Amino acid sequence: MATLPHLHSLSFHTPCSFQHTKSPTLPFLALPPSSSSPFTVSSKKKNPWLDPFDPGEDPDMEISTPFPEGKQEEDPTLPDNPTNPYGFLKFPEGYNVELASLALKVRGDVRRCCCLMSGGVYENLLYFPVIQLIKDRYPGVDIDIIASPRGKQTYELNKNVRWANAYDLDDDFPEPAEYTDMIGVLKNRYYDLVLSTKLAGFGHAAFMFMTSSRDKVSYVYPNVNRVGSGLFLQEIFIPPSSNLSEGGFHMYNQMIDWIGRPGKNIPREPVPPLKVSISKKLRAYVAEKYTKEGVEKGKYVVIHGVESDSVASMQSRGDTDSLLPIQLWAEIVKEISSDAKPVIVIPHEKEREEVEEIVGDAATILFMTTPGKLAALIDDSAGVICTNTAAVQLALARNKPCVALFSSEEKAQLFVPEAEVKNCTVIASKTGKLIDIDVEAAKSAVKSFGKTPVFA
Repeated sequence: MATLPHLHSLSFHTPCSFQHTKSPTLPFLALPPSSSSPFTVSSKKKNPWLDPFDPGEDPDMEISTPFPEGKQEEDPTLPDNPTNPYGFLKFPEGYNVELASLALKVRGDVRRCCCLMSGGVYENLLYFPVIQLIKDRYPGVDIDIIASPRGKQTYELNKNVRWANAYDLDDDFPEPAEYTDMIGVLKNRYYDLVLSTKLAGFGHAAFMFMTSSRDKVSYVYPNVNRVGSGLFLQEIFIPPSSNLSEGGFHMYNQMIDWIGRPGKNIPREPVPPLKVSISKKLRAYVAEKYTKEGVEKGKYVVIHGVESDSVASMQSRGDTDSLLPIQLWAEIVKEISSDAKPVIVIPHEKEREEVEEIVGDAATILFMTTPGKLAALIDDSAGVICTNTAAVQLALARNKPCVALFSSEEKAQLFVPEAEVKNCTVIASKTGKLIDIDVEAAKSAVKSFGKTPVFA
């Protein structure tokens, strides 16, 4: 009679190959010893007849409650693979990908999160505290971003983002090929949570539903029927107006309250401040660029907000009146000390000729279009003079003294709350139009611009 391999030597948890061993006599084929009856089972010994394929207790098995006492545990770092050109793999060689367990859903853990971003550079920059909040609330989470081509450029300043894809969510009539391709990309990444800052109607809610994410959360239109979009979403936020950017610096407050909500033995997560990270490569590129123009590090002032129709102006959708003509900038430039070189940032090369004609040799002109280059330029400067563009938020994020020009006091309070604490001097127009701003007040603010010795 042919013998069978010892079933106890099989392991379904390791990638090792099948090994044959010497086949012993199978103990479960014999009746258990008994003094009275062959069917009497001892209470101190497990009956092998119940499950002849049970190898017994696993000494390496750890049994614990599916509900953690605090936040989710971060996944351990996997070993490096020297044969891989990237230096690592998502899972070790020879192992299969592990499927998420039911306890993962019960606990509400988030291992992969995707943020669908609406808007340009300004809106994506103000989303940085939300990204840091997700990282703090769910340790070890991978965060991906889907944003417009302009908005995607912002994430070279964020070290918490794994992947950023360019896809214009604000396009009401996308190309069918791009639409279906993006759905396939999102489905193949198996997200636990998808967040959207685009106001969702039926179409966008269906787009999020087709990503097959476990949880789908989005803002919705405040003035339309929300039944259609609510069928596809697990959580909705109703903004006060159809333009989410009108909320200013705290435009994502509803989403922040939901993400940072307290849980089982977890207190409410505090909202982190706005911070940006600048790479060494980006610093070196910008330093080389302004050094060629004869400007020294720490001895120049950045001027941002020149009137232009370029999309690289980095305005907020909540404040479209946030650019000044170069004639008014020329008057402000004259008040800057000769020890500090004014550096005027233009969003397009077509503006250079007009700026050179009006300003002349009183200032240096630099062409900067991406938020990363602008952040590196601001970080090496002595301070910033700007209107309500992304430059004011970058200056505050890098703790640089700033003079911000606004069209009204209400806009200033919305976009730069607690300006005095943040070393920011706010100059607001009294008529509600930026073109009517008090130039003399701006000149006075420039004269008393912090305690930096390069200013008069």
